Formats: sequence, structure tokens, C-alpha cells
Amino acid sequence: MHKAIQAILLVVGVLLIVYGLYTMITPEASVDLGIVEAEIQDNNNAYVTVGFGLASIFLALLASRRR
Repeated sequence: MHKAIQAILLVVGVLLIVYGLYTMITPEASVDLGIVEAEIQDNNNAYVTVGFGLASIFLALLASRRR
């Protein structure tokens, strides 16, 4: 049971980190007015997602050391 929970936490953590980094890199909105081009990003949610991913991986590693 513990190995299954550990594996799930690791997979979820990696997926959250990958998704957070993807949302951090891709622009949310882009405007091109000929001469001027602007990209707007709000990375607050991306930072939270990466933080949850790191916490999930940390918990999985902590669970493996407790046994």
C-alpha cells in the first residue's frame, strides 16, 4: 500500500512540475500591432503548481525514508 501511494505521489509531482514549467514558458496572451509585439504572462499559478509538485515529490521521498 505504501509503495503505491509513494508511486502515485511521485507521478503526480512530476506531472505538476512539468505542467507548471509549461505554463511558465508559454505566453498567455500575445498582441502584434505591426511594429510593437507584446506578450503577457501571469506566472503566479505556475509557481504554485511547481510548488505543489515539489511538495509531492518531497512527501514521496519522506515516505520512503520512514520505513
